[in-house]
Amino acid sequence: MTNSNEVSSRTFRSLGIAAAFVVAICFATATPASAQTFTVLVRLNGTNGTSPGTLVQGIDGNLYGTAYYGGSTNCTWGYGGCGTVFKMTPSGTLTTLYQFCTQAGCADGASPSGLVLATDGNFYGITTNGGSNICTGNFGNGCGTVFKMTAAGKLTTLYSFCVQAPCTDGQKPISIMQAADGNFYGGTIDGGARGYGVIFKVTAAGKLTNLHSFVSTDGDTPWGTLVQSSDGTFYGTTVYGGTNSAGTVFKITSSGTLTMLHSFTLAEGGWPYGNLVQATDGNFYGTASGIGNKNPGTVFKVTPAGILTTLYTFCSQANCTDGEVPQAGLVQATDGNFYGVTLNGGDPACIAQGRSGCGTVFEITPGGTLTTLHSLENSDGYWPKSTLLQHTNGNFYGTTQNGGPGNGTVFSLDMGLGPFVSLLRNPSRVGQIFGVLGQGLAGTSSVSFNGTPASFKVLKDTLLTATVPAGATTVPITVTTPGGVLTSNTTFRVIPQIQTFNPTSGPVGTVVTITGISLTQTTQVSFGNQVPASFTVISDRKVTATVPSGAVTGQIAIQTPGGTAVSSAVFTVTQ
Repeated sequence: MTNSNEVSSRTFRSLGIAAAFVVAICFATATPASAQTFTVLVRLNGTNGTSPGTLVQGIDGNLYGTAYYGGSTNCTWGYGGCGTVFKMTPSGTLTTLYQFCTQAGCADGASPSGLVLATDGNFYGITTNGGSNICTGNFGNGCGTVFKMTAAGKLTTLYSFCVQAPCTDGQKPISIMQAADGNFYGGTIDGGARGYGVIFKVTAAGKLTNLHSFVSTDGDTPWGTLVQSSDGTFYGTTVYGGTNSAGTVFKITSSGTLTMLHSFTLAEGGWPYGNLVQATDGNFYGTASGIGNKNPGTVFKVTPAGILTTLYTFCSQANCTDGEVPQAGLVQATDGNFYGVTLNGGDPACIAQGRSGCGTVFEITPGGTLTTLHSLENSDGYWPKSTLLQHTNGNFYGTTQNGGPGNGTVFSLDMGLGPFVSLLRNPSRVGQIFGVLGQGLAGTSSVSFNGTPASFKVLKDTLLTATVPAGATTVPITVTTPGGVLTSNTTFRVIPQIQTFNPTSGPVGTVVTITGISLTQTTQVSFGNQVPASFTVISDRKVTATVPSGAVTGQIAIQTPGGTAVSSAVFTVTQ
């Protein structure tokens, strides 16, 4: 028997998915220019794509992205093209790298929505449709794919969904990210054991594992990209499902153990389409779109334990000039504030799909003070629904789904923030090589972890590689270039390691000496059943801990800001 929550969830779910993919035309009058430096860089024309998505920076300093529709190939659902992958310079010169459905039956995929720059320098992504397997009732042919693409546009299909009848491996993938273990993790908005979507893991070689099939009560339709926290756990959201059928926040381990942390209520916005971002304070921040119940949406903060605080409710100003319906995630910029977009609201003179306003770009502080930076006009494009990217030149780049006039736009927003470097392969262990992206890196004289120098090699003006040095701690890194000192926009997390411990057994009260690497910043030591122990940091290579009351036989774990290390051997607690 289907319960009432499932009926409600499935009804909203089908309506929401349809709304998310609708392409509409907005007729509007011009509005006064914003005080911010907002620039439309590209107006898509259909042949080079329609409805562009989130952008990613490549190792060459250019921007790479996907268009959900468009291109010169024809798809059976009639939107004029099966989608493209494109490259764009920061100044706006766009080159189409690949057009989907070039193979019979769209075996190469159709409707791409998302790229990630991997540690091997290639891009990995998904298509929501297409592939070599047929799905009943799906848009077009196929259930979606995972692919790899070089910067030159050579595509390799790694996996086609729905190889396990009836699509227990999932169908319609919507997001993908690369984790610290080198594998890729993502979600599908359909399929699985109950048809509510799955969380999957896929290797770079294309071997896929279904980690979790949603059952409505723990969530329905995982939409936003997963984020991996410092403890290795993944956090994400579902658009529907949960106690109130309005979406959830969940965490899931790499082995597939899922915990629902929070079930949204309508008062909290509900329907969180966007991805979460873990901020420098350790909490997660995101948006709830509120779409479907005429709720204008919210910005929220949620702790790793699932305690949610609403920071801002949209449409608090007349005519919703502050925006409404945020359907994209947030990005924490180098100034510590968050930046995002709303699908609607803003200048009421611009009308999109029967709603006042064509969307906004906003800034919000961690405390919840929101500033509208730009209200979109039809000439800017409308319906921004993809997370902004802060390029290492300091500027923000984003996309609109429609308008321009045309088939969507790519824009930049200059807030006067300076250049920085970003990290490729974060976190890492001592001795591992990682990448650093930026501009003006030729002539770099040093790479440093809070004064601890790292060996490095400059590969090009936009890329260098460095090796995590012994004694490195979890801090932002600095790169000294001829143009000045650049700091990373995120903290580099150095993963701790446990090598040995002595003695290997003993009763409660036994002092155990633990040796390893990157132990200076130890915050917790636990035995067996994770009972915290009192400890003393002796050096970066040594920690002593006392077996606590209540400890049981098991592995020893050490936590630092860089992650968690677990011993391979077992400590035996004796009587």
